Amino acid sequence: MQDLPHHYRAAAATRPDLNVDLSSPGLPGLESASPAEYGGPGDQWSPETLLVAAVADCFVLTFKAIARASKFEWLAVKCDVEGVLDREDKVTRFVGFRIRAVLDAPAGSDEARAKRLLEKAEQNCLITRSLTAHATLESEVRFIA
Repeated sequence: MQDLPHHYRAAAATRPDLNVDLSSPGLPGLESASPAEYGGPGDQWSPETLLVAAVADCFVLTFKAIARASKFEWLAVKCDVEGVLDREDKVTRFVGFRIRAVLDAPAGSDEARAKRLLEKAEQNCLITRSLTAHATLESEVRFIA
């Protein structure tokens, strides 16, 4: 890992009749638009879905790092996140993220240890730690023979 602080760059550009073009140095471009809930087409990534995806992505990458450091063998992990956008104190914002993680582990793995590692991933995800919304984790460990 590089020394902190890290700096990340992204840009957004559009015209009145077009979707937003997102870019970041060295990465493929991505289009976004307002979600259907805000009158958009609902068929593009939006800032809202990108944020929820960032929570899921960060959880999975954090789990991978923790499992590797813990020398824990696993087969697959899937993370579904539901972000709840609401109005509180006259401010519209994300008020919560429900993280649902399913971990496939080899038969005979320690389920309690697997769940602890999933919990540790949720507690150490830098995206959720950077947000004011509360994150909750529901986890399941499946054993694969």
